[in-house]
Amino acid sequence: MTPRLPIKLDTTSNGEFAPVPLAAPALHARELARDAIEDAARRIGLDRRRYLIGALGAAATLGAFNRAFAAAGKTGGRYALAPEAPFELAAAQAAVGGDEFIFDVQLHHVNPKGAWRQKAGPEAFKGMPNSRCGQQDHIECFSSGALLKDVFLDSDTAMGVLSHVPGGLDTNPLDFEAAGATREAANALDGTERLLLHGRCMPTLPGELEGMEAQAARYKLSAFKTYTQFGPRDGAAGFFLDDDRHGTPFIERARKLGVRNIAVHKGLAFGARGYEYSSARDIGPAARRHPDMNFLIYHSGFDTAVKEGPYDARAQAGADVLVRSMLEAGSPRNVYAELGSTWRFVMRDPDQAAHLLGKLLKTFGEDHVLWGTDSIWYGSPQDQIQAFRAFEISREFQEKYGYPALTPAIKRKVFGLNAARVYGLAPQDMRKKLAKDGVQKKKAEYMNDPRPSFATYGPRDRAEFLAFRRWQGEMP
Repeated sequence: MTPRLPIKLDTTSNGEFAPVPLAAPALHARELARDAIEDAARRIGLDRRRYLIGALGAAATLGAFNRAFAAAGKTGGRYALAPEAPFELAAAQAAVGGDEFIFDVQLHHVNPKGAWRQKAGPEAFKGMPNSRCGQQDHIECFSSGALLKDVFLDSDTAMGVLSHVPGGLDTNPLDFEAAGATREAANALDGTERLLLHGRCMPTLPGELEGMEAQAARYKLSAFKTYTQFGPRDGAAGFFLDDDRHGTPFIERARKLGVRNIAVHKGLAFGARGYEYSSARDIGPAARRHPDMNFLIYHSGFDTAVKEGPYDARAQAGADVLVRSMLEAGSPRNVYAELGSTWRFVMRDPDQAAHLLGKLLKTFGEDHVLWGTDSIWYGSPQDQIQAFRAFEISREFQEKYGYPALTPAIKRKVFGLNAARVYGLAPQDMRKKLAKDGVQKKKAEYMNDPRPSFATYGPRDRAEFLAFRRWQGEMP
């Protein structure tokens, strides 16, 4: 088995897009990182695993990435760290450590006992990377317990939002009941709230709009989540948020129920059917029409088939469509761009990463970009956190394209302060509560002997991706 890296560059998908092979620079980066880790661990007298689980391993990995990408001429972004960071803990911590309030607005897990298993059959998830984690029921490898370990023990994440994947009530691997139970499990002690909860609605399915009320009555919902490119095979292939048949009634019902946040998946198209509805062209008009609602744009319209570069007003897919929609609508201030899967994907190409982050910050402003990781599919989000802490946009790209510098202050906002404002939280108050709750006590014990796996969960190749799609019977 190929040795795992603490900062992962691989082909893993969240199941909503086909895995994309790594380009030569990323493959070279992984090779250099493995060599750098072996060399550094030997030089300072640590075994490989001990070296990997701390900041030193992350620093050595990012340093190797820098060398590989620079050799390929990709210098629009880089990971800022001192040359001694792979060998000296203080230098490593300065690059990849931090004390930010990290609030991950996109988390997922699978309900092992959900109704979806009746249709999915015994082979569901069996080919996924983490299905051999040692549990008697392999679906437990993707359960709430796995999520809580990966997110709250093996990463610096303080809070999160448990979101939903597309599907009807009987085909959704994370049904609403299980999401509520996980939230209660995470809110372990002292009345703190580690996890917020989304409601779900697929307006193209019968009864979904009417079902919103029951969800809001049972739990305090932080948002309603929807997928505009979702539709049953025998019905509409999707919808737009600004249409009067599905989009507007959905938004107005959320408002009536007192839920002012609309979380909408844009980009990462599932396939050809419904592809047009993955476009973010409707975001500006919908936001302008509903100024009292907030629109949280999951994945920021990113499309893996589009190579992100400087803004192109003629683009038909990718983040540029979201940017254009905002500009044409007069840049409404009730829209937020979210980074789940998006940041994780562009980590493989620092030029794309710099363009994507630069465009979002330039268009939305530093107060309107949200941190999300789409974990559990990528395992622990710690590597995404460490990479974002160290990443910087080159001065050349700043001057040429008008992108802002990625300052520590901006990163703090993206990591959690912006989402805290959207969800009505006071970070300092939450810090005090979280510092003494049961999860924190468990983490303090765990850190005496941490055991991160550096594993990923989602499909890694086309065969795994197609199998994953078959288990979700109503997926387009």
